Amino acid sequence: MSVADAVALALCDIAPVAGRELRSLGDALGRVTLDRIDAPGPLPRFDSAAMDGVALRTADLAQAADLPLAGTIAAGDGPSDLPAGRAMQIFTGAPVPHGADAVVMIERCRICGDHVHIDHPPAPGDNIRPLGSDQAPGQVLIEAGTRLTPHHIGLLAANGVTEVALRRKPRIAIFSTGDELTEGACAGGQINDANRPMLLALIRAAGAEAVDAGVIPDDLAASAEALARIAPNVDLIVTSGAVSMGGKDHLRAALDAAGGAVRGWRVAIKPGKPVLFGRIGEAAYTGLPGNPFAVHVGFHLFVAPQIARLSGTAPRAFATFPARAGFDWTRKPGRAEVFPVRFLRYDETGLPVLERLGRSVSGTLLPLSGADGLAMVPGETCDLRSGDALRWQPFSQGDIR
Repeated sequence: MSVADAVALALCDIAPVAGRELRSLGDALGRVTLDRIDAPGPLPRFDSAAMDGVALRTADLAQAADLPLAGTIAAGDGPSDLPAGRAMQIFTGAPVPHGADAVVMIERCRICGDHVHIDHPPAPGDNIRPLGSDQAPGQVLIEAGTRLTPHHIGLLAANGVTEVALRRKPRIAIFSTGDELTEGACAGGQINDANRPMLLALIRAAGAEAVDAGVIPDDLAASAEALARIAPNVDLIVTSGAVSMGGKDHLRAALDAAGGAVRGWRVAIKPGKPVLFGRIGEAAYTGLPGNPFAVHVGFHLFVAPQIARLSGTAPRAFATFPARAGFDWTRKPGRAEVFPVRFLRYDETGLPVLERLGRSVSGTLLPLSGADGLAMVPGETCDLRSGDALRWQPFSQGDIR
């Protein structure tokens, strides 16, 4: 399959999960809203001072540049009235007294005892934030299906919202496969399992609930039993390894033995060709290869869009950000290829120039440790030269465009 066809297949029968949870703002970061949230009232809730200064009636300055002070208003004070012919000292955020129509900034007036001298007469409305000028009552604050970020949390808190209705987190089970896998010290021909910890971390970072389902041994019956056991309790099963054509690659047969169905197998992508898509009961299934970098690529290409769809958000296309190659590369065409890249600089048009890291291998994660993202070239590409157009996916938007 082409990458585009594989992504479509990965998403073809996945729907947003059902379930509603009410959570406090403190527990809502990264979660997806279930309902639209409207403003309960106006902001600001009253006419407020935009800066420190003096509140007054502009008409009172027609007769004098000096006004007696009638008091002081600070942020948090209640409503007050401005006596005729007088001014009041006011601080940023404080409610403007009834009768005042301007605030003179402190730098443009001189306070001497109980009087103030105005150096520059204001215009009506100066330095006042009117009631409702930021938002009107009923204004849409956040649409349904929004993944909440820190600025969303701030906006809701500013409106007095303390709880939010959220979609249930998708539950994603992660299996590794292989008799050779272990954790910590290795003996004999054992190797450490990198894929399961990495996938668990990637899934949590994507806003889903990660279920550590352990390691499946290289056995058909054990593989089928593990899939059948976990499927009723999760929305998606992701495995790594045992999906190719080796003598111990049992997962295609195990999926069938567990009552599931294979939807498709093998993708024209490097690294990670033997990707398996299927379903077992109500759970979707994605089988990734065993090599760690191929697992990392497969997550971003296929699993991340599945999690987005399950969460009720729109899956984003991979590697859509424009960039320039800062390297020369000749490769064998035929499969699209994903590789780690590091940001070097911006070119004269403002596009990031990227350095390719590592070789085209799928078994090592070391090049990722210095990478700023992943780039992808189409299958027909055989030569890249420095300055050629490139598409990439930064790990973090930050200041890299």
